[in-house]
Amino acid sequence: MNVFNRLLTIAAIGVSISMSSFAAYAETPANMLVIANRIDDIITIDPAESFEFAGSDVSRNIYSRLVYLDPLDLEAGYKPDLAESWTVSEDGKTITFIMREGNKFESGNTVTAEDAAFSLQRTVILNKTPSFILTQFGFTPENVTEMIKAEGNTLTITTDKKYATSFILNCLTATIGAVVDKETVMANEVDGDMGNTWLKTNSAGSGPYKLDSWKPNDSVTLSLNPNFSGEAPTMERVIVRHVTESASQRLLLERGDIDIARNLNPEDIAGASASGEIKVEDELKGQLMYLALNGKHPVLSKPKVRQAFKYLVDYAGMQESFLKGQYTTHQNFLPATYLGASTENPFSLNIEKAKELLAEAGVEGLEIEAGVREAQERIEIAQTMQNTLAQVGIKLNITVGTAKQILGRYRARELDMYVGIWGPDYPDPQTNAGTFAYNPDNSDEAGATGFLAWRTAWDVSDEMNASVEAAVTEGDREKRIQLYQDIQKEFRETSPFIVMFQRIEQSAMRDNVMNFSTGQAVTSAAYWQVTK
Repeated sequence: MNVFNRLLTIAAIGVSISMSSFAAYAETPANMLVIANRIDDIITIDPAESFEFAGSDVSRNIYSRLVYLDPLDLEAGYKPDLAESWTVSEDGKTITFIMREGNKFESGNTVTAEDAAFSLQRTVILNKTPSFILTQFGFTPENVTEMIKAEGNTLTITTDKKYATSFILNCLTATIGAVVDKETVMANEVDGDMGNTWLKTNSAGSGPYKLDSWKPNDSVTLSLNPNFSGEAPTMERVIVRHVTESASQRLLLERGDIDIARNLNPEDIAGASASGEIKVEDELKGQLMYLALNGKHPVLSKPKVRQAFKYLVDYAGMQESFLKGQYTTHQNFLPATYLGASTENPFSLNIEKAKELLAEAGVEGLEIEAGVREAQERIEIAQTMQNTLAQVGIKLNITVGTAKQILGRYRARELDMYVGIWGPDYPDPQTNAGTFAYNPDNSDEAGATGFLAWRTAWDVSDEMNASVEAAVTEGDREKRIQLYQDIQKEFRETSPFIVMFQRIEQSAMRDNVMNFSTGQAVTSAAYWQVTK
């Protein structure tokens, strides 16, 4: 059995099996990158539907977009990808992209403007969870083929009104901006699904890699796209293994069975670093750890109860213990480094203050359920909350499940409380303002699962909705910053969200791994630039 097959065999073994069953290797092959990460949140590889962290990593490496952001060179701003240039009309409503020649899909088909138009139209027509990233520009299934058009080597995108060009380009760097091979996708269409079923487990991209396999809750395997137009990556194959436990990831890393471990806890980071063969790289991410209280709950929907919960979080205690070095206290919906981000963190653990607020709300005794993904730090956060809530007479029952299970219930507005992480979909403040603080239709029928405010059944005020709409069209940079800071000030005091921490991702890796990036605060992981 060759080394690659042996690695795949290892990847297929569940973490419940004793680590002694793994064969020991001095190192992984020089042309192969093996990563341990939690990837149980992947529910599809289709970029029109994928909306989870691990899925975004996969998409980033198999699909190209019109433009992209290079995490190793963020100061350069937007770089041409499939589009070599773009111009904006005088009224600011139309962007015209000139496609770069010579790009091919993994099938060998040439990438055309028609493929790009089809891909964006498809996202709107399918209307899956991330479609709002495009529909916010006025696109609908009925008008999108008129507003997004291809003609020869040009693609034109016309929005319903003038937006900042940077805002539109930011959105096109998101997963839904991926350009798929129209011919291949439509050849696999079933019952008018525009290839959605097929693309859940297959790829049709023009990026540096193609998808070999995705085994849910087990592994993702990528290999070189033979028709990639750019410089071929050094890593000819990438295997991402689903390993949930920090200790298991650390052991695999120290034994040389993997190159990178992405989910080590602070204790294992310290231990692995001491070996001398492992280095740790920190990247401030855009991801925010938060709690969400269900607005449908008769007690949790009360303003003073929401306020009380914000004083029942041991921010400092968690940051200095099991989250040390990996999260920093942050109580606003815009991550640090984003336009309009606020540094105000007004809440701290205050049991007596919380008791006063609960008494004013008439709350005596309460039992609620919190949904938590099978992730160590989130479970520990829930357990810490369980302890502090008990001190004010609230019993917290913790339900732990896979990301798919818990996210499904959260999106269905079923959980009393949700413990989760949210990451920006594109590097513009609207990405979080438009989901945390915007919910123009709070009805169940709206089905706006892309809006966190809708998931929590928060009936956002007309004033806040209007402020979010004003901020996204404001052309003056300083005025736009002030609008977002004003929205966050009201959000902190009135929302059912308790934003707690911003993530600092610590990637532990063998010391020969170079140029790996998780995407910093603006994008996803890039494998094609890695060398060993």
